Amino acid sequence: MKCCQPQEETVRHKPRDDKEKKDLMTRLSRIEGQVRGVKAMVEDDRYCVDILTQVSAIQAALNSFNKELLARHVKSCVVDDIRDGNDGAVDELCGLLKKLMK
Repeated sequence: MKCCQPQEETVRHKPRDDKEKKDLMTRLSRIEGQVRGVKAMVEDDRYCVDILTQVSAIQAALNSFNKELLARHVKSCVVDDIRDGNDGAVDELCGLLKKLMK
C-alpha cells in the first residue's frame, strides 16, 4: 500500500516500519508519563510554578514529536505524492504548516 492512501472514504493510513513505529510510540509513552506526572502534581497540591515548568516540558516534547513526524511525512508521503504527480500534496502540506504554526 502506498503512503497515506485511503482505506475508507475519510480515513487514510500510512504504513510504518517497525523501527519508526517503535520510535514514535516510545516518544508518546514518555509524553504520556509526563502528563500523568503533572496530574499527580495537581493532586498533591504542588506549587504552580513547578507544575507550569513540567507542562512546558510536555509542550516541548510534543513539539519535538511533531517535528520528527513532519520530517518523516515530508520525506515519504509528500515526496511520493509529488513524484506520482499529485501536486495537491503541496497544498495539503502548506495547510498543515499553517495549523502547526498557530
